[in-house]
Amino acid sequence: MATQNNFCAFHVAFLLVFALTAAFIPAGASSPSTKTVEFNVKPGGVVHTFSEGVAEYECSFTYASQGGTNEQWLMSVGLSDDNTLFSCSVWRPQGKSYLFFTQFKAELKGTKIEYASAFSQTAAGGQGDVPLKPEEFTIGESTVTHTEGKFSAQLSKLTAVGRTQHDEL
Repeated sequence: MATQNNFCAFHVAFLLVFALTAAFIPAGASSPSTKTVEFNVKPGGVVHTFSEGVAEYECSFTYASQGGTNEQWLMSVGLSDDNTLFSCSVWRPQGKSYLFFTQFKAELKGTKIEYASAFSQTAAGGQGDVPLKPEEFTIGESTVTHTEGKFSAQLSKLTAVGRTQHDEL
């Protein structure tokens, strides 16, 4: 299981710079190594998947939710300058989702996850971040998923950073 303990300062700095940059990039704007796109999170209890990628790496967000109407969400994917880290953030820009999630899973294809976090509410409108409890989600080798029976059905942001599996010559 991936842990935060072995996450060095450089990687934390990359994550913070990426997250701050992604928050201010207009939807649809992109560079060769980063991309931020809008998508609708749809209620109705049906399982939906939204995917986006950079180079040969891809992030897929699979979910089912109930209540309300469609919500506009954003997905940002990025590749570090040295191609060793791939990151994915999925979030509701308004800070809090009014949908009830019955399940969620983020999968980073082509990487091994080193860090992940999930929030029931993110900073917006004077409100602070509210992280999910560690028991509410599970970090696997390439996935971050809700924990059955422990997840409180509230999700507003999910972030994962994975190490790319490049073979050094």
